Parts: sequence; structure tokens; C-alpha cells
Amino acid sequence: PCGEEAFDRARREQRPILLDIGAVWCHWCHVMDRESYEDEETARLINELFVPVKVDRDERPDVDARYQRAVQTLSGQGGWPLTAFLTPDGEVFYGGTYFPPEDRFGRPSFRKVLREVARVWRESPERAVENARAVKARLAAYERAESEPGRIGPELVEATIEELASSFDFRYGGFGGAPKFPSAGALELLLDRSQETDAPWVRRMAVETLDGMARGGIHDQLGGGFHRYATDARWHIPHFEKMAYDNGPLLAVYARAAAAYGSPLYREVAERVVGYYRDVAPELLARGGFPASQDADVGPDDDGSYWTWTVDEARAALGGDERLLRAAVLRYGLDDPASAMHTDRERHVLYRALEPGEIAARLELSEAEAADLLREVERRMKAARDRRPRPFVDETPYAGWVSLVASGHLAAARYAGVDGAEDVALRALERVWAEAFDEGRGVAHVVGERGGEGYLEDQAYAAQAFIDAFELTQRPEWLERARQVLGVMLARFRDDGGALLDRARDAAGAVGALAEPHRPVVDAPAPSGNAVAALALLRLSALTHEERWREHALEVLNAFGGTALRVGSAAATYVWAVSWATLPVTTVVVVGSPGDARADELLRAALGSPRPRTVVRRIAPDAVEREALPPALAAMVTREAPRAYVCTGETCAPPVAGVEELRAVMG
Repeated sequence: PCGEEAFDRARREQRPILLDIGAVWCHWCHVMDRESYEDEETARLINELFVPVKVDRDERPDVDARYQRAVQTLSGQGGWPLTAFLTPDGEVFYGGTYFPPEDRFGRPSFRKVLREVARVWRESPERAVENARAVKARLAAYERAESEPGRIGPELVEATIEELASSFDFRYGGFGGAPKFPSAGALELLLDRSQETDAPWVRRMAVETLDGMARGGIHDQLGGGFHRYATDARWHIPHFEKMAYDNGPLLAVYARAAAAYGSPLYREVAERVVGYYRDVAPELLARGGFPASQDADVGPDDDGSYWTWTVDEARAALGGDERLLRAAVLRYGLDDPASAMHTDRERHVLYRALEPGEIAARLELSEAEAADLLREVERRMKAARDRRPRPFVDETPYAGWVSLVASGHLAAARYAGVDGAEDVALRALERVWAEAFDEGRGVAHVVGERGGEGYLEDQAYAAQAFIDAFELTQRPEWLERARQVLGVMLARFRDDGGALLDRARDAAGAVGALAEPHRPVVDAPAPSGNAVAALALLRLSALTHEERWREHALEVLNAFGGTALRVGSAAATYVWAVSWATLPVTTVVVVGSPGDARADELLRAALGSPRPRTVVRRIAPDAVEREALPPALAAMVTREAPRAYVCTGETCAPPVAGVEELRAVMG
């Protein structure tokens, strides 16, 4: 494992370190493990020439973040598996990603690389050390460039939306060409702006991207949930692993988009993501938690066989019924060359090629009959797939990722009314609080390791989820828990310039590159820790009317103001946080006691509104001391209840007593 012991041994024996960073869900990591690390001759070479260190990137995101950047600096590419060669002081002097067992793919064999790196270290160690110094200097320059301060303003939001427009794919949705990665931060930004402007192109970017992903192969059409990214521009052929850090934020944005655009498709997508988690990890959900990932494959020789279909496999699953098969082919594009796997052209990724009305016309059925037929097709194909060997589901409850998925479930309950979503989310967050939070250290990285070290993402995602839980339940303990997490985060993770570090200043084990500070602002690929922390601070300030939380958020955001002008949409979640800081926020206060039917209806209406930058708070006049409230809230607590107060920025509408009036005020 990565730690002082490995570096001590390397210094003592004057050997370089071979660092392998992989993940349980990573296909090419499994391939390289089998081809090289499990090969006796290769293992003998490694043990003879290096101090080998293996890291799971999900367990140690801090190690991965730094060494990914170092290898990218050297080779121009990163990814997993990451193969890095370090000096005994932990600095990179050579590296790459996957190396094959023999020369192929234009890459040298791994054994050849091992021997050559060892030779250079033995014969010209000064050359390796000089290379490492150059990499370190370039990384320091990058870090300075990525945390350049500057005052933020709404113009940054406008510039980022313009940048998204310049890269928007007007054929298939999404941004740029192939490969295509989901960006929940960009979608949240566009969802907000599309509700605030008459410009149809903003809504088009949001809707066509949401549609393209929902109908594409990146969305698991049988089991729900999203794969990590698409290898093609049409969203058809994915890398099949499913990650919590994608599915949590995407669930949240699809749920809110369902409310904003009145889309049954988006609500269905939200239901399917919730159903996916219930399907693959029911016992974990019952205990409290969500899985971290699901593997792409069932073995190193596999290439998506669990997820893909031949026509013959579909025919067998459908019992040889040719009408059902014809419906399946039409629905899922089983005859479309664009959905065929490049390794086996007979195997297809399922996507929504045609809708029920189009299929009804092709099969000369009513639309209702076609819909029934398609439900039966899906039921039988899902049952057949369930009988296949299933790719591994990693149930390690990483606290930050559990919180991200919980936030998505809370949004699904709030905006789309998805049954059961609230209960499993709250159960998971109760466990994060009980088994991961320590009042002196914050949120541990893994639920169940309370008092252990956690990362910025764990603090930020948990605080955000606790605020989500407060708004939906209006239980004050969730707001207090968010306060406590954010307080520890500011105490342990803030640097002198106001930015937040990815690991605590006082965290142990700062060896080699870990001693260098890292202030994450880009969504790479999970939402940036600094961005989510700023969002949580801003929302807490809006809910409590305590200005100090907003001041802390502005310190975080201003620490990257100069950087953001250059990185733009790569830091979409950060820009979304900037919009919360620089554009009017709407505060809805429902005054009325729990159990009062009219007050409950007002609260549900307020929570269900997808209005941009909105926070909702309920105050029970009989259960609160007005003197304990900030003046702005105290003024709303009168005997005239139930009432709802809607304030946008410094402007408040007259209080309303009816649901339709409230909806009219909120737009």
C-alpha cells in the first residue's frame, strides 16, 4: 500500500517505486493484472527491480489525483490502470497507462518497460531525478494556474453558457464529439438558465442532451442507471461501468428536469435509476448506503456481454415469439450497425430507436397494444439478463458517494415523486452521520470508519445531502448536521487563500507528491469538492440568514475566479455555484404547523417547484421562539397561518395562502 513504509524501503534500497493505480470497476486494470501482475516472470522482475505499490483509486482519490496529473504531464494521457515510476522520494520520472505483455498497439511490452526504466535508474539516476524535478515544476505551475484568484460575477455564468453553445452537438446532444461524458453540472446550469430566458437555444441544449442520454446506450435500457461515458458521439456505445458519482448527480438533474419541462421520459429515467439501486444492492439499501460502482465486465476476456445482445439471444429470451422479437428489434435498434460492438458486430447495445407510437404504426397495432407489447419485451429480456453472470457490484460505502446518490434520491422524491426514494436516502444519510462523522475530524471516507481520514469530497457531498434532507423533511437536526460538517471542513481543509484542499492540512502520510497541495475545482469527473462545498455554504446561508456562511462561500469561489475564466465548462459545477452567489436566490418560507393540511400542501408545492436557486423552509409558529430567529424570518411568523412567503433577492411578494397562488408567484 501507498505509505511511509514503501518510501522508506525505496530510500533504504535505493530502488525506484512502481506505482499501479487501478479500480475494481476498471476493465483494462483487470486485463493488465492478469497479463502482467499475475505472470510469474513479470512479478519476479518487479520484485527484483522495484518497490511495488498498488493503490485503489476509489480508496485513495488523493493519490490518484496527483499521480494522474504527473503522468499526464509526461505522456500526454492518463486513465486507469495508471503505471508510474517514482523516485524514492515519491516523484514521477516515467509513466503511462496500460502496457501489454508483448509489443502491440504501438506500445512496448511491460517487461521491456520494466527493464529499461530499471537500467536508466541504475546507470543514469541523475537523469531520472532531473526528469522528476521537471515534472514537479510543471505540476506546481499547473496548480498555481488552477487556483488563480479573481472576483466572480454573473458574466462568468454567461461566458460558460456561450462556451457550452460553441461545443454543443446539434445532431446528438452533448458537448464535443466522441467520447462523450455526462456533465450534470452543465445540465443544472442550463436547466436554470432555460427557465430564466426566452432564448430557445438554451433550452434546446438542455433538452437534446437529456434526451440523447436517456434514449442512448449510455442509459441502461433494461436495468436503469447510466454507464460511465459513451465512446461514440451518438451516446450509443458506452464504457459499461456504472459509477455512483455519475448516477447520483444525473438522478438529481433528471428529476428536476422532469418537473421543469413536464417530461414523462425524464421522470421515467429517474424512476429507473432509483430502481437500479434497489435491484443491485437491496441488502445494502436496507442497512443504509449505496454501492460505489458496478464493473463493466465479468472477466478480463469479456467485453460487455452482460449488457449487450444478439438477435438470437433476444429471440431466445422472448420464447421464439416473432412478434415480440420484431418489437424488440424496432424498440432497441438490434439491427442498427451504429449500435454494434466493434469487437463483435453481432452484439448490440440496446438504445431507444423508436417510441411506442412509431412501433404501433410499423406493427399495425394501437399505441396501447404496442405499449403492452414493449412492456412484455422488456420484462422478458430483463429476466433473461438477470440469469447471466452479473458484473461485480462494489458495495463499499464511500461516504461522499453515498451522499451524492442520496441527494439524487431526495431530488427524485422531491421533484418527481418517485416512491421509496426518500426513505432509502434518509436511511443512508443517518448511517453516514452515525458511522462516519466525527466532531473533530469530519466525515470519514468510508462509512463505518468513524474517526478515520476523509477527503474534501466526503465533507462537501455529505453537507450538501444533509441540506437536501433538511429541505425535504424540515427536520432541524439535518440542518444542524450540515452546520457541523461545514464547520469542521472549514477548520481542517481551508488554505490561507480561502480555497479548500482535497485532503486536510493536518492529514498524516504526506509523502512525495501528497505533500503538494491540490485544490480541486474541475469536475474530474465527480463534481468538484470546492464547488459543492460553496453550494452547500450558500444554501445554508440562505436557509438560516447567517451571512458568515455566505462569506466563506465567496472566499472559496473568489479563490478560483481567475482560473474559471480559462477552464469554463470543465468546472461547470463551480460556475453553477457562482450563479448561486451572484444571481438572485429565492427563499420560500411556509409558516404553518406540521399536520396542518393547508400548510402541508403549501410546503409540497414549494418543494416541487424546479425554480432556479430556491431554498425552502417551514416554520411552525407555535414551536419556535421568534426572538431566536433572524429578523427577516421572525417578521414572517404571525398568527396569519398557514401562509407562504416568497422572496427573490431583496424583493418579497405578498404572502399567499393557497397552493395555486403560490405556484403562480413561483412561476
